[in-house]
Amino acid sequence: MSTRADSHDLRHHGDAEMRDAGAGLIDLAVNVRTGTPPAWLRERIAESLTGLAAYPDGRAARAAVAARHGLPVERVLLTAGAAEAFVLLARALPARRPVIVHPQFTEPEAALRDAGREVRRVLLHARDGFRLDPGAVPDDADLVVLGNPTNPTSVLHPAETLAKLARPGRTLVVDEAFMDAVPGEPESLAGRTDVPGLVVLRSLTKTWGLAGLRIGYVLAEPTTVAVLERAQPLWPVSTPALAAAEACVTPEALAEAERAACRMRVERAHLLAGLAEFEEVRTVEAAEGPFVLLRMERAEAVRARLRTLGFAARRGDTFPGLGPQWLRIAVRDRATTNRFLQALDQALTAAGT
Repeated sequence: MSTRADSHDLRHHGDAEMRDAGAGLIDLAVNVRTGTPPAWLRERIAESLTGLAAYPDGRAARAAVAARHGLPVERVLLTAGAAEAFVLLARALPARRPVIVHPQFTEPEAALRDAGREVRRVLLHARDGFRLDPGAVPDDADLVVLGNPTNPTSVLHPAETLAKLARPGRTLVVDEAFMDAVPGEPESLAGRTDVPGLVVLRSLTKTWGLAGLRIGYVLAEPTTVAVLERAQPLWPVSTPALAAAEACVTPEALAEAERAACRMRVERAHLLAGLAEFEEVRTVEAAEGPFVLLRMERAEAVRARLRTLGFAARRGDTFPGLGPQWLRIAVRDRATTNRFLQALDQALTAAGT
């Protein structure tokens, strides 16, 4: 258990790996699905531009998201991406003893620290496969945040394991930004109303390629939604983002996302099989998300060499609980993976590992 703000750069994200990268660098650092947004979604967003003179009206999108999860609209809050939700939670909820389960997406901790909160960390370990032990979370925690599947470990925690963290007087925040990349979403808590204090965050930016549009949502008890909504600025979600939200939760879109998740699972297995051929590389084999976490000596030198060979990988040392031996790699199509594996072979040789 740690409370200190250490040297981890909590504001470093995968997009930083692509800045000033120049043309031709293949992005394995950002977990947005390639080839997105699809043409039909671009058309829906373009059609919404004729209504930009009017203030955004989120009622239809909110109702569509609620219907997608079988929830009343009072349990839904639309946000400018899941990242906005972390800021709202940090600023609006009266948490005095927040706990973040790491390694995970670092923005929740950054938002809490910016709000003046003293954050405690529960660190999961590679020796345990980065799996959660609910007993490791302090009983007095009144806010607990973790991801499922977790970024960057790609571990999918059982829903019932997470539900054990809930208790009266505690807000349990589960970041499901990558859950729609898991076929069938078997461990999702998004539709649950029986878990006290549960807050589920969803993002539409990963599967649908909408990182530049900023759209996500919160699913929570109506009283929590009302508190968060009061902390939002007026009209926080733009008209094009609302159009995208409504479009991405239709039955047709959900079926397309499911097909994409199934393809990704096959491609991830191919990537893991290829990585297993390298004695120097260890992976988190229980990966269920659209990315894998790998460990090797001299990972920074390997990452630098990969850039010269045309590939951007996500450094792992900015995640609490990890160090400079870790890299995160996005799952891509088979041809891209094969080229990456060849480049990795060269990079490992050049790094002398």
